[in-house]
Amino acid sequence: MQKLTTIFLAGLLIFLVDLYVFQAVRLVMQELPGTGQAAITGLFWGWSAFTFITLVLALLSRGTPPTPFRTYWATVLFIVFASKLVVILFLFLEDTLRLMLWLIPDFPGDSTAGTTPLRSPTWSKVALLAGAIPFTAFIYGMAFGAFHYKIKHILLTFPNLPPAFQGFKMVQISDLHTGSFSTRKPLEKAVKLINAQQADVVFFTGDLVNNVATEVEPYIPVLGQLRAKEGVFSVLGNHDYGDYVRWPNRLAKIENLERLKHTHARMGWRLLINEHVKLERNGEKIGILGVENWGNRAGFPKYGKLYKAHQGTEELPFKVLLSHDPSHWDGEVNTKFPDVDLMLSGHTHGMQFGFNFKFFRWSPVQYVYKQWSGLYRKGSQYLYVNVGLGFLGYPGRVGFRPEITVFELRHN
Repeated sequence: MQKLTTIFLAGLLIFLVDLYVFQAVRLVMQELPGTGQAAITGLFWGWSAFTFITLVLALLSRGTPPTPFRTYWATVLFIVFASKLVVILFLFLEDTLRLMLWLIPDFPGDSTAGTTPLRSPTWSKVALLAGAIPFTAFIYGMAFGAFHYKIKHILLTFPNLPPAFQGFKMVQISDLHTGSFSTRKPLEKAVKLINAQQADVVFFTGDLVNNVATEVEPYIPVLGQLRAKEGVFSVLGNHDYGDYVRWPNRLAKIENLERLKHTHARMGWRLLINEHVKLERNGEKIGILGVENWGNRAGFPKYGKLYKAHQGTEELPFKVLLSHDPSHWDGEVNTKFPDVDLMLSGHTHGMQFGFNFKFFRWSPVQYVYKQWSGLYRKGSQYLYVNVGLGFLGYPGRVGFRPEITVFELRHN
């Protein structure tokens, strides 16, 4: 009964939205011949019916793991629907003015006293064009943005960096979400770009999968080709624990996590679980610390134990911390561990949407995370938030391209 109610309400919402938008479509296409109007009308309501049928099938198959194909189709339907809401916003503004002109006979500028003002064909065109802007942006983000990789170069100087590590090159990638990929080709391209940097180390800062360990297994041969002089080091992200899956029992969840940990080893990645490694050059050492996911927001568990990873590094002059969630920085790192020089995170994706210019950056995620993209500094400590190489949910990116970050460390 609940499903039937949901289907009825969803169908009613789709019909009312489309009926309202169709008022603008009908007005704009009046200049077309009858056959053209009939074709557009058929396409418009045919898409409406297709949307409803798809929604019904999705509700009836709820609980089935989403495939990339289903995700893409669901996203296209959502983009079209969201674009229609933009059209409705503009039509509503016009209808509000029309209502005021009808209710108030002496309303300034009213030349239609006593009659119902008609819709403006020009304003209907404006409304449809306004709806076309997000539609075009998000479709472009799906077609081209998801795999339009960007290599960012960051030069950082530290007075306490051992001279032997002058020019030390680190590559950071994050948030692969391999369950969102449907082919190896994009990852093959990314691996080639990363290897071309000839880095001393490659760091992966969490979220290898969306939900389950098996998602990454088709891509082990590709990701296993990542190369760096000192190796590839990784940590876990919030999606790697299987916390968003209904498991038949606790043992199944534990086995899934162990399988994922083993996958890191199969790819030749050194997974750091609340521990550290020391890198040495010419008798001088630096520390690489890695912790499990530690979130400072409600709903994100604090698996990470930085005190354990930190033990044994007290005498090291320079430390880099890999921690998936950037809220860990204000939550614990810069208050309790002032000797951590650089923290590398991911997690936010830049919400895969926003404006990202040198003079202006904006994304809705900034209202959730204080540190959400790029480089931050507090005193002598730095945090860098990588917006991710993969994607989740929306299979695309608008504004925030998938990122490969190349750091060069300098002694000053």
